[in-house]
Amino acid sequence: MKAAIKPEPALGLYLHIPFCAAKCDYCDFYSLSHSEDKMDAYTAALQRHLSEVSPQAAHHRVDTVYFGGGTPSYLGYKRLIKLLRTVQRRYHLSNDAEITLEANPDSACDVRALLALRRAGFNRVSLGVQSSDDRLLASVGRIHNRAQVEQAVQAIRQAGFVNYSIDLIYGLPDQTAVQWEQTLSDTIALAPEHISCYGLKIEPGTPLYFRRASLTLPDDDAQAEMYLCAVERLAQSGYEQYEISNFAKPGFASRHNLKYWRMEEYAGFGPGAHSDFGGVRYAYARDLDSYIAGNLRLSESAEIPPMERRQEYVMLSLRTAEGINRRQMEYTYRQSFAPLESLLQTYTAHGLAQPADNGWRLTPRGFLVSNRIIGELLEAMGRDEAERLEKTARGDFRVTQ
Repeated sequence: MKAAIKPEPALGLYLHIPFCAAKCDYCDFYSLSHSEDKMDAYTAALQRHLSEVSPQAAHHRVDTVYFGGGTPSYLGYKRLIKLLRTVQRRYHLSNDAEITLEANPDSACDVRALLALRRAGFNRVSLGVQSSDDRLLASVGRIHNRAQVEQAVQAIRQAGFVNYSIDLIYGLPDQTAVQWEQTLSDTIALAPEHISCYGLKIEPGTPLYFRRASLTLPDDDAQAEMYLCAVERLAQSGYEQYEISNFAKPGFASRHNLKYWRMEEYAGFGPGAHSDFGGVRYAYARDLDSYIAGNLRLSESAEIPPMERRQEYVMLSLRTAEGINRRQMEYTYRQSFAPLESLLQTYTAHGLAQPADNGWRLTPRGFLVSNRIIGELLEAMGRDEAERLEKTARGDFRVTQ
């Protein structure tokens, strides 16, 4: 009798492209403008890094590749294809791998370039649109306009892409509910397979942060109404909500992003890129010149203890429409579900949660207060863990694990 062949574990790759034509006023990701002269050297450094890490992934099957930024499309299609060719040569890439390119509308209007990318293996585009209101776009430093969005979408379709996403932001300075509803209508009319809706966050160190005292921002209640409006409008248009901020036509949820929320393995490349690979979570320093020179300094690196993994499972699973699974909690993470269930029943009574397959999930209104809910659940887990340890210290080994 032949032994069963053990399937290769899945792995996602993230390639960080830290170049932008201009830095947006709200962005705190590691990206640089006016650094085009370093693009060739950086491409070579990424190829070298990918090759160096590939032996560690020899027994993995790469099923998603994500080119994020920055503005990956700004790197140019020839360099992007070089990078993808390196992945194709050095890794076990699934035939049906999801390969995503982030792009800004102003750098995604060239049909010839997009066609070359699709033929090379890219099969998904994530377009950073944010708003269909030109005045709002200009107010936060976006350099594209609505006309360029329409041109980019036409070029993406003409190049043969059948899967593309649009990113939107609500809660922009001076944005009204009417303007947000118009952006949703304009986006739905473009018929993307996937839509992401993110609430604006004013991050320290960004231009918006330094101007925050002079900004007129929608308050928390207004932002909440914008969010609920998006949930309702997108559902009416056939987009299923599968995560707090993400909506997709059936079969088009982002497989790469789901890796993060399902705590699957991913390896990041480039300055500022994060990884959770081989039981270790690590990130590379946000230093382009050092990375190009081959000095791959880590800004963090740690093995994650079991209790922290359990906590992460609660935090991440409750971001998704799948929700928290009782069996996975108890059998994979060895955590009693009882202290969580009593709280989840209370949330259900208030319309913030609901039963799901083998567990519980948050409702859209629950997503709005998910930080508070998750904090209370983690406190309950902490009390349960403390009681377990106390019983163990007393020699009461009847406690369940």
